This record gives sequence, C-alpha cells and structure tokens, in this order.
Amino acid sequence: MTPRALLRLVATTCAAVLLLASCAGGDGSGMASKVSSSDRMVIAVSYDQPGLAVRRLDGSYRGFDVDVAKYIANELGVKEQDITWKEAQPGNRETLLTSGEADMVVSTYSITDKRKQIVDFVGPYFVAGQDLLVRMNETRIEGPKSLNATLRLCSTAGSTSAEYVRDQFAKDVKMVEYAKFSDCVTALLAENVDAVTTDDVLLAGYAAQNPELLRVVGDPFSKEEYGVGLHRDDPSSKAKVQAALQKMIDTGAWRKSLEVNIGSSGYKIPDPPKLAP
Repeated sequence: MTPRALLRLVATTCAAVLLLASCAGGDGSGMASKVSSSDRMVIAVSYDQPGLAVRRLDGSYRGFDVDVAKYIANELGVKEQDITWKEAQPGNRETLLTSGEADMVVSTYSITDKRKQIVDFVGPYFVAGQDLLVRMNETRIEGPKSLNATLRLCSTAGSTSAEYVRDQFAKDVKMVEYAKFSDCVTALLAENVDAVTTDDVLLAGYAAQNPELLRVVGDPFSKEEYGVGLHRDDPSSKAKVQAALQKMIDTGAWRKSLEVNIGSSGYKIPDPPKLAP
C-alpha cells in the first residue's frame, strides 16, 4: 500500500470512528446528560410572582413554578443547592434558552405556536385562564369587554396577555407596559393604571397580598397552557423532563405544591392537565 493510500485509509477510518461516537453519544450532548454529569443546573424562574415564583429577602425561592423546577432537577440528578437560579421576564425567556444562559425555563410560560418555532416545551403542567386585576372599589370594569379608550390596561412587554385583549375585546384600550407584573400592580395601587391583565392564578396571588385593596374580576376569557421551556432539538432531555413532570403529577406532589402555595388565596385548584406527547 502506498503512503498516500494508507493516509486515505487512516482518514476514512477516523471519520467513521467519529461518526459512530457521535451517533452513540448523541444523548451525551443533551441538556439532561450534561446537568446529570455535572450535578449542576441553571433554571430561569420569575422573581416576583406570588404563589408561583418569588425570590425572598433571604435569597430563597418559593412558589409552584419553583417546586416544579426543583422536582425536575432532582429527577435529573441535580440537588436543590446545586441549582443556579436566573430571573426570567416575559421579554427574555426565549433568549435565555437560545443563548445557553439557562438550561430550562419554568415561568408561567404559555405554550404558543410562535414560541415553538424558537424553543421546545414540555407540558402543559398547568392550565390557567386570563383575567383582570382591579382596585377593590372599581365599578367600571366587569370583564374585558368593559375596557375602552378611556381606560388604561397594564401588562408586561413580551407577554401574550395584552395582545390578546386588544385583538379580541378592546382594540382602543390604552396600553401601559412594564418589565415586571409587580410594577403593573404598583401602578394599579397608585391609580396610574385601571387594570392589570395576565393569568388568573397569578392575579390571585397579588390579590391575596392586598386583599383589602385589590380583587380579581373573576371572568376568565382565555386558556393559557404553561410549559417547561427547553432548548430545541433535544428529544432525550425532553423525554426525561416529561417523565419527571408526570411523576410529580402521579405522586401527588403537583397538587400538594399548589395547595401550599396558592390554596390560601381561595383560587380553586384544578385537576392536573394531561401532558402532550
């Protein structure tokens, strides 16, 4: 065999070995394999959603979304103390995943066709309905059809909630946007806006913090399916997260978390949803 032929043979053999290694180790490049081997994970949650995800003054995190995130992490082999938390806001959730800043987003993240073009989802792990939060003495607003050009509606930049209200019910309503829902609630209490819109379970948490000042209108007008946000094209990790969520539901940990975190608000805890395949 000539030296050139030998070189070609070596190159071909190396390429084949690399291809086989890539095929055999495809799962090893996925998120689930990466975090289980490193025993560490970066998860993005909201910091200011009472009952769902709140960063407390002592630096700890509490809420239903936080419990979902910790349960999944534990099933992937990552303990709570080895989770690095990042703040998810409505306008940055896709970027956190596509940039690699977060391994997973659990942040009242509604599953939509538009978002599925950018990231992947496991869920729904909770189904909410969009509603309105108003001041206790508000008499002008009985639902989304009450909104008009004289009223100011607050939501967050990047949220689907305000867009839905404008498209379906009140195209002339004055829109006010803030980075965080808590800013909208502060504006509502200060009478700088007339209503806040997002999912009813989240609004119930804010109303529970200010029961003498705020109330939820109680007229849900959409269906919001929350999903766990993941990187696209990682089927092995998606399957493992799906199995973890199903286990949380089947063992009763899902319902227990909701009872602990939002039961006191009077919000009726629904039956767990069926996870999409």
